[in-house]
Amino acid sequence: MRKSNLRPWLMGIGLAAISISLFQCQKGTAPSPSPSSPTVARAASITSFVHPGILNTQASLDLVGGQVNGGDPVRTASYQKVLDFINSHTYPTSFPSTVVVGSNGATSPSKAQIRSDAELVYALALRWTKTHNSTYATQAIGILNGWAYNFQNYALLNSSTNPNQPDLEASWTTPSFVAAAEIIRYYQVNGTGAGWSAADIAQFSTFLNTVKNNYINNTPAYNNNWNASAGYAKMAIGIFLNSTSVYQNGYNALVSVMPSIINSDGTLPELCVRQDCVHYQYSLTAYAYAAELARIQGDNSLWTVNSNRISAGYDYMRAAYGQSTGCNYCTTSSPVFPGTEVAYNYYKTGNLQYLRALQAPLGVPNDNTFLGFTTYTHFSVPGL
Repeated sequence: MRKSNLRPWLMGIGLAAISISLFQCQKGTAPSPSPSSPTVARAASITSFVHPGILNTQASLDLVGGQVNGGDPVRTASYQKVLDFINSHTYPTSFPSTVVVGSNGATSPSKAQIRSDAELVYALALRWTKTHNSTYATQAIGILNGWAYNFQNYALLNSSTNPNQPDLEASWTTPSFVAAAEIIRYYQVNGTGAGWSAADIAQFSTFLNTVKNNYINNTPAYNNNWNASAGYAKMAIGIFLNSTSVYQNGYNALVSVMPSIINSDGTLPELCVRQDCVHYQYSLTAYAYAAELARIQGDNSLWTVNSNRISAGYDYMRAAYGQSTGCNYCTTSSPVFPGTEVAYNYYKTGNLQYLRALQAPLGVPNDNTFLGFTTYTHFSVPGL
């Protein structure tokens, strides 16, 4: 009798222990909202994509290029950032098959090159749309093909490198390559494209699938800039591949992780955790760029989801530059990432106006993680 009476009591203790254990395992990770949660926005139903559709369209590129050609001083000053980058970077003559990456700023020649080339090819594509000189389109095609035909894999710099660092590196550089590729594939000068061959486009698509399937899709759930960058990258890749599933996967990931990255009051924990003025801007930039990709596709939901949460995040950035967040790692001379310009063009808030004016015209990030030149492509540009 004693044995039978003891069993329910022991089972209760066991269940309680299991519950505590599960709670402790989940404690460090915020749960992702379910698809039915009100915090999860549904992207507009997209069955086909607008091209070019990575931050720029045919109309927006024609507008800004025409303004420079017409002598507009503000647009001309911002276009100079494009020329400055091209003139200060050597055109590549070879492309490594393996890109070696390190964590926490540790670099290698191949890592530096892929980051630099991702910015350079985009700058050349922009120069082509402004000048209509096919030389720059040909140079851009050379870089796109160079990486598409030669890249095989990522490798770790040393034993202290985060094993997942390649996932983050791929998430950073790939969208910049795609932005250039969208222009080279779809932009037209008087009805004529750049002449990128179907075989080369197919090879570039293979390159995108390689980095997506082998790296970007393996990004761990850190609930920070890693996941924001990966979501943005998949949206960009989905547009180029004309894959609604890849695009939607990136979109869903961004919305699900947003409450963990940008709190309801706009605070970004990364500022205090990482103790710098850069990492939380990776998150903001990825969100701003992803929201603009979606807007071009006819869907403003990322800009407005969770009560304009991206705007609230930039309000927090403004407070950080004013050193009023309690985590004083920013000053007015800290780098302003180019996503700020894109966000300002949509929200037009006073805080964003202040931030973008600190260092306008904006060029590229010092670490070449996200594409730049957004003052040229987005300042006072209507939703074209």
